[in-house]
Amino acid sequence: MPVPRLEIRNLVRLFDGRRVVDEVSLRIMPGQVTCLLGPSGCGKSTTLRMIAGVEMQDSGEIWVDGKLVCDTVFRVPPERRQIGLMFQDFALFPHLSVAGNVAYGLKGSKDEKRARVAELLERVDLLRFIDGYPHQLSGGEQQRVALARALAPRPRIMLMDEPFSGLDNRLRDGIRDETLSLLKEEDTAVLLVTHEPDEAMRMADEIALMRDGRIVQQGAPYNVYTRPVDRAAVAFFSDANVLRAQVNGALAQTPFGQFLAPGVPDRTDVDIVFRPQHVKIDFDRNGQGPLPTPTDGVPARAQVVRARFMGHESLVEFRVDYDGSILKATVPNVFLPAAGTVMWLTVRRDRCFVFPATSGKAAAFGEGR
Repeated sequence: MPVPRLEIRNLVRLFDGRRVVDEVSLRIMPGQVTCLLGPSGCGKSTTLRMIAGVEMQDSGEIWVDGKLVCDTVFRVPPERRQIGLMFQDFALFPHLSVAGNVAYGLKGSKDEKRARVAELLERVDLLRFIDGYPHQLSGGEQQRVALARALAPRPRIMLMDEPFSGLDNRLRDGIRDETLSLLKEEDTAVLLVTHEPDEAMRMADEIALMRDGRIVQQGAPYNVYTRPVDRAAVAFFSDANVLRAQVNGALAQTPFGQFLAPGVPDRTDVDIVFRPQHVKIDFDRNGQGPLPTPTDGVPARAQVVRARFMGHESLVEFRVDYDGSILKATVPNVFLPAAGTVMWLTVRRDRCFVFPATSGKAAAFGEGR
């Protein structure tokens, strides 16, 4: 069985008796990018600091290439772990040239350092700035210098804490793609911390969704997105429509017909959760909508509350006649029906998720990230 480049086992970190990191375990292979994804304060950055060696865990182990580097007794110093670090502030030294920044921490002769610096700057398309200074560079260029500096000692592992959050949106996608390509070429194992689902989906081979100090779901981006573990996991990646229903005879009655809830006791509340992009809209035809189908279930009559153009899609909010629920639907391009327009909604059954009901209001309102 292949040995992981990085393996963390049951890491725990306590602050004032509270577990801010709670039994976190991960395995990352060479060349693999794993994203620790979750809201602020969930323990992502603390996990990263323990792996880097700048913070000590209360229990658990950290292994690199099959060798223990840290438990609660044995500890390899941070500088000997061959781990690179990139943070949201690029932390370039203003008094050093670009070459001096990239060479910082490199060992070897002057010529060997210069050759390694030139190689990396050429790969990030910044060789022309080798003798320039950080203040002469744009934010995106400074980010690439920081990447070259982190890669210069050929780390086996790269830890990245929100490294692109300070970049202009126009630059971010290109810089992320360049960074990912370079890290893959170096066969570096990457652990990226982010609170942005889009960034995790774009960069990761595997996503570890973190909440309240624990990893609640882990897997390929497609699987985490399409097979969420709970209602909060759905809502973290996008807006979510939520219908509250009560189970009777293993069936939950909704505006879209009955949903199966096998094994759920009678009179138990459940949440039917689905994303706005999975709501299909049809026009009213003399008081009639589309016919029910096994795929889309029963159509529900609804009236437009409001519609907004969002740039690449339109967001339409509806009030459903059945129970007054408010549902959101997204439509590609421009679609702006007037308030009060009667329409019919359906939802693909295989895009709906049935979860035990969470506390809170039982109506169906969109949830933000």
